[in-house]
Amino acid sequence: MILCKEGKIQAGFLFCIRLQTNAFCSIIKEDKEAAMTKKKVVVGMSGGVDSSVAAYLLKEQGYDVIGVTMQIWQDEDRCHVEENGGCCGVSAVRDASAVAQTLGIPYYVLNFKDVFRSKVMDYFALSYYQGRTPNPCIACNRYVKWQSMLQKALSLGADFIATGHYAQVVQLPDGRYTLRKADHGKDQTYALYNLTQEQLARTLMPLGKYTKVQVRAIAESIGLPVANKPDSQEICFVEDRDYAGFLTKYTGREAEPGHFVDTKGHVLGNHRGIIHYTIGQRKGLGIAMGRPMFVVEIRPETREVVLGEDQDCFSPGLLADDCNWMLLSDLAVGQTVKAMGKIRYSHEAAPCTIVRRGDGLVECRFEEKQRAITPGQAAVWYRDGYILGGGCVLQRIHA
Repeated sequence: MILCKEGKIQAGFLFCIRLQTNAFCSIIKEDKEAAMTKKKVVVGMSGGVDSSVAAYLLKEQGYDVIGVTMQIWQDEDRCHVEENGGCCGVSAVRDASAVAQTLGIPYYVLNFKDVFRSKVMDYFALSYYQGRTPNPCIACNRYVKWQSMLQKALSLGADFIATGHYAQVVQLPDGRYTLRKADHGKDQTYALYNLTQEQLARTLMPLGKYTKVQVRAIAESIGLPVANKPDSQEICFVEDRDYAGFLTKYTGREAEPGHFVDTKGHVLGNHRGIIHYTIGQRKGLGIAMGRPMFVVEIRPETREVVLGEDQDCFSPGLLADDCNWMLLSDLAVGQTVKAMGKIRYSHEAAPCTIVRRGDGLVECRFEEKQRAITPGQAAVWYRDGYILGGGCVLQRIHA
């Protein structure tokens, strides 16, 4: 794909999208032919460029498109929400509505605040007080953006839901579904590993074939008002990345101080409460040791935070529970599978072996030790770019 001005995105410039071998037109034609037997799709619109272009592409492919934005937590009177937006703020509704008007599609705002509070915010808070570091976006995807939105979409007579995620839904020969990684750095399959087969069967992800640059170029070429809107980066309901402040305010529970200890159990000093720390953390510890120290373990039962050197942050593997399988229909007890394992969104997947233990947990061992394996995060396993399955990290393996 060749963009005018040598592919450079410039504000106010209307892109002339010229395509080598008509690649873009070919994609649209193929998808339009596939859509002929399909009808209505509800698109989750965050007010960002990705979901906006997803809605446009689906309309071009012949679907009957309905746009929706989910109100999930925000207080509409909070100024920072209006200014910073995120994926669900007041600015999201404003921008998504403007895009829907530009595309000429119906648009609704749905209230999912109760389910978001119970499935995401409560889970987020409980996890931190248990010494874990959760990924609320994964829970939001499963229970809000898919479960709740899909139920609403089906009640409206829709056949599918769609989002602006960079991933591809693939149906396997046996009828099951999995997700294929996007072929570029924007891949978002990690946060979608726990979608059910029923949810995947009703899901469209039209951006799986595109890069971010291409998506912004499409938005610019059709005059979408969000073409140059920055991506949201942080957890939408936590202001200024102050997790501990949010937790204290949300739960009404003050953090209980405890001890810093070394890897041999010797007390090093006092800390402000385990909710202030995560595995691998170096900054903001509030203790001077004369050398760099890192959080290597959090013990909620004793309120101890274990500090060590960087080498102490490395582990050969992990135990995971609450697993969800895609490419695999299941993992039998004792069954061993080689995979590429990913332990956080920004982590580069590494070669590993997974096996189901007799207690139901999945043991994952990497060929090389990995840094900062963190309880509460997801471990997602891939083969040839397809999700095998994934689970929640219960604990790291020390040897």
